[in-house]
Amino acid sequence: MEMNNFVNTIIEEDIKNKKHDKAITRFPPEPNGFLHLGHARAIITNYFMAKNHGGYFNLRFDDTNPTREDISFVNAIKEDIKWLGCDWENELYASDYFDEMYERALLLIARGKAYVDDSTSEQIKVDRGDLTTAGENSPYRNRSVEENKALFTNMKAGNYPDGSKVLRAKIDMASPNMNMRDPILYRIQRVTHHRTGDKWCIYPMYDYAHPLEDAIEGITHSLCSLEFEDHRPLYDWVVKHCEMQNVPRQIEFGKLYIRNAVTGKRYIKQLVDKNAVIGWDDPRLITLSGLRRKGIPPKAIHEFINALGLPKSQGETDIEMLEQFVRETLRFDANRTNAVTEPLLLEIDNYPEDKIEYLDVENNRDNPDLGSRKIPFSKYVYIEQEDFLEHKPNKKWRRLSLGVEVRLMHAYFVKANKVIKDDDGNIVKVHCTYDVNTKSGSGFKDRKPNGNIHFVDASHNKEAEFRLFDTLITDFENEDIPFYEKINPDSFIVKKGYVEENMVSNVGESFQFTRNGYYTIDPDSTDDLLVFNRTVSLRSSYKVKK
Repeated sequence: MEMNNFVNTIIEEDIKNKKHDKAITRFPPEPNGFLHLGHARAIITNYFMAKNHGGYFNLRFDDTNPTREDISFVNAIKEDIKWLGCDWENELYASDYFDEMYERALLLIARGKAYVDDSTSEQIKVDRGDLTTAGENSPYRNRSVEENKALFTNMKAGNYPDGSKVLRAKIDMASPNMNMRDPILYRIQRVTHHRTGDKWCIYPMYDYAHPLEDAIEGITHSLCSLEFEDHRPLYDWVVKHCEMQNVPRQIEFGKLYIRNAVTGKRYIKQLVDKNAVIGWDDPRLITLSGLRRKGIPPKAIHEFINALGLPKSQGETDIEMLEQFVRETLRFDANRTNAVTEPLLLEIDNYPEDKIEYLDVENNRDNPDLGSRKIPFSKYVYIEQEDFLEHKPNKKWRRLSLGVEVRLMHAYFVKANKVIKDDDGNIVKVHCTYDVNTKSGSGFKDRKPNGNIHFVDASHNKEAEFRLFDTLITDFENEDIPFYEKINPDSFIVKKGYVEENMVSNVGESFQFTRNGYYTIDPDSTDDLLVFNRTVSLRSSYKVKK
């Protein structure tokens, strides 16, 4: 993947100036939820920056807050990154370095750069001041090195209650950068860790742990989103004063926001916990697992990320732009087949009762390598309800009506002659006749049909469920109402119909349903009922901005 941007330029300059001989990067997710499309920018960028500059890419889990983390999230994150095709060199964890982090904290204490504070969290917040008011020094700031070492050792030993003490860096309470006003490095937290169990009752804060992890692993370029720009001075301070041999370079880029999409992990978790969605992999979400279940190809995500570039500023993007890349990918990669999502039965009166024909059909006209298949045709077939109107409304109507002739795609011309209705007046069957001389491929040109519509044979097919998805949340303005109470009732529609009898049932396989859109087989499929998720429609009015 070509990734020409300001980050690439910085890395090339560093290598040219022999600061590094290659790029080593990492993606450091916290295992407290599933990844979403916004994370894809960070994953793909870190992966290709390393790969394109002779280095490698680490996957490192930031498991420093065990109150919110779980091994199930670890496994889900690994599956998502593998699915994206971004193979990591090393699988690492912040908890791998807990011992060294503790020793480095003792070093800070010994150098007079850290102290134990007994203040409450509320008091610490007040004492830090604000953007217009300098902070005030803690009354515990001038404790001796010996006292701080003893207190911190006792914190580790579990001699104090949760929240009673913290370890803080001693930097500058008057700094214009709030992150530099004696930030907290460690807190007491008696929580069982998913990897270290109950070994620790103190856990490092992210701003302390993260730069140490990068330095220990030999990361050359620590790529992160723009929200960490104000944290960079603290990042550099930790690396310097913990006397790390390797000095990584933090570089920030613009975060990827998708307009009108729920992305925050805590918001998605609320939706999951309230059963407002199917789960973290609900196709209406833009979690990577949700996109995978919906049928979005990883290739399309890569091309989408590449097309957006890597800006220095934040900005919103429409999901329709991704859908354009999905269509382009599936146009060549997906087999084309027939499906009827709202069936209407046609009975062809003059077609032999017991006759079955099998018609040769290409699987994808744009990709001959996908081969061909045979589809059945008999006296009874299903068409889409929307492809028939009892009376032709106008000259623009290019489908079936009484007295009107259309071609059944790949088969024959048929003319509608009579309708059968139920007690409520709904049309349940249409009687037709066909012209045996009009078989597709026969060269028949005597007259033109009023359209070309697809069908599925009524006696040789598979039952199917079709799930159609739309925008999950339409109201992003009223923040007083939680998302789980603002679900769009039209965001999940289920239809029942039929697909061709030769349809395979491989979960995750995508197809182009003739005139209906691109669909993907859902894990809920069974031997008796195939379940399809609509990935994207065939067309969109969205245009890529140039």
